[in-house]
Amino acid sequence: MTEKHMLITGASKGLGKDIAEYFLQQGWMVYGCARSAGTIDNPNYHHYQLDVSSAEQVSEYFYSLRKKIKHLDALINNAGVASMNAFALTPPETFRKLFGINVEGTYLFCQKALGLLKRSAAPNIINMTTVAVPLKLEGESIYAASKSAVETLTQIIAKEYGNLGIRCNAIGPSPIATSLISGVPGHKIDKLVQSQSIKKMATPADVINLVEFFLRPESRMITGQIIYLGGIAR
Repeated sequence: MTEKHMLITGASKGLGKDIAEYFLQQGWMVYGCARSAGTIDNPNYHHYQLDVSSAEQVSEYFYSLRKKIKHLDALINNAGVASMNAFALTPPETFRKLFGINVEGTYLFCQKALGLLKRSAAPNIINMTTVAVPLKLEGESIYAASKSAVETLTQIIAKEYGNLGIRCNAIGPSPIATSLISGVPGHKIDKLVQSQSIKKMATPADVINLVEFFLRPESRMITGQIIYLGGIAR
């Protein structure tokens, strides 16, 4: 059986690490990257430190990756940063950081992975967005705007890559207890959860379930979709 290869950005901690560990258990070869060192001890896991918003570092990474593998079955653009600021008080450096990591990082990896994805029998790209987009959350204007850009990229990439057999979808998790929301006041998280149809915090397992759904051969007709957890609609 052909080995299955998955690349996950932001894989050193939180949701990215959980996804990586799960698919390692399923027998995948997993390639992770992040600014920080890898924290997964598994012979089938390979970690690379880089800044996902650096075109030079991403190009160098894919140059080295192409020497190791001939195809890529799944790219999961999980790396992301958030910041809660009133729009009028958001400094330019915060804007640049959020768009650099959330948008440019996704753009760079989707573009550079194309050659390897084309060689897979069932290639998939899964991007991470957020419920902050449909909910238009106050205090998250720049974060939501960056993820809205990711959603648009997802849908257009789905159209442009579709004739190559590559599917591209996005997942918008509702609040999960990770470092991404560690700086958000508890009462704001509670208010967000109460606005959902399913009034519970999500877990990494909920996201992994959706990743598996997108990767299934039976999902071969599903592309360009944005699915939010918790029953939130646009």
